[in-house]
Amino acid sequence: MASNPTRLNSEFGLGGVAPPVRRVAILGVGQMGLVCAGVLGQGGRPGQGAPEVTMWSHALDEAGELTQTRRSPRLPNFELADSVRVTADLGRAVQGADLIVSAIPVQFTRSVWEQFAAGHGLRAALPPGAGVVSVAKGIENRTLLRPTQVIADALKDDPDSRPRPLAVLSGPTIASELARGLPATMIAASDDRAFAELVQRLFSTPTLRIYTHEDVLGVELAGALKNVIAIAAGVLDGLSAGYNAKSALLARGLAEITRLGVAMGAASDTFFGLAGVGDLATTCFSPEGRNRSCGEALGRGVALETYLKGRQSVVEGVATTRSVMDLAAKYKVEMPIVSAVHAVLFEGVDPIDAIGRLMARSQKAERVR
Repeated sequence: MASNPTRLNSEFGLGGVAPPVRRVAILGVGQMGLVCAGVLGQGGRPGQGAPEVTMWSHALDEAGELTQTRRSPRLPNFELADSVRVTADLGRAVQGADLIVSAIPVQFTRSVWEQFAAGHGLRAALPPGAGVVSVAKGIENRTLLRPTQVIADALKDDPDSRPRPLAVLSGPTIASELARGLPATMIAASDDRAFAELVQRLFSTPTLRIYTHEDVLGVELAGALKNVIAIAAGVLDGLSAGYNAKSALLARGLAEITRLGVAMGAASDTFFGLAGVGDLATTCFSPEGRNRSCGEALGRGVALETYLKGRQSVVEGVATTRSVMDLAAKYKVEMPIVSAVHAVLFEGVDPIDAIGRLMARSQKAERVR
């Protein structure tokens, strides 16, 4: 496919002016994918107008229903704009795109992006140099890679010589609130400053303020780890443990997140900003948070398998808990709350017993980092 002169490329990391984004592909029709489509439909960059948006669903039936009804049971009361196209054809979804939003659950991200790798049938469909923005929050099992790393790894044999800009869009964002136009803030983090600024402009609306950031590692870790702590917060809610316990959990959970992040090379300040404590607080307190809701069900005695079978959306924190345990062991970081969540999820430990173990730990001075 011939290169589009408006397409993103590494030149913009050298201080060039970012071109207009005319076409955006959104991979995934979950809550954040739908919200991103709604945000982009509000006009995009000042003076540019709204980009043409195409969404991709892995399920033909879901794509057809969303096309016809413009509604999804994944995000009640949200209506997709008529201008947004929906397809189950992955190649058609990305064709001609200047920007691709990856809204695929982390444990399924690789299987989708590997379809664009060298030697695969869809290789020619992926526009050369098109930037990618990930909105997923989690850590891949086995490889322990973050979402942007999974995408880069899946495309590592890409013969295109130009670097493909990557960014993560994260922060305290309950999808249903974004869909209702309630005020919110997010972080656009990228190693390419110009690309981060482009994402900032593209996703900014009168009710959504975007900040740029350069600590991709810290922002992605914060987004992933807060889901694990949110499960613990939900368990406390299910047990009616009270606000004292929940506030203590958030404070000590943030300490665990920060310790692991710093050990892996992230900036500690990242975890005390929007991507860290901001996202953590929202996820742990919102009644609509999927991970908190999962924990609440566990606290009330519902079996994990039973709860997950009744969900339309992926609860990212469950699989991520396994990855975080592996990272904690690899970097020799003590994470008692994460260990307790793992015990409840996968070791058959009763939530009350898990809390008892945490409370019975040896006394020590408080340490945040």
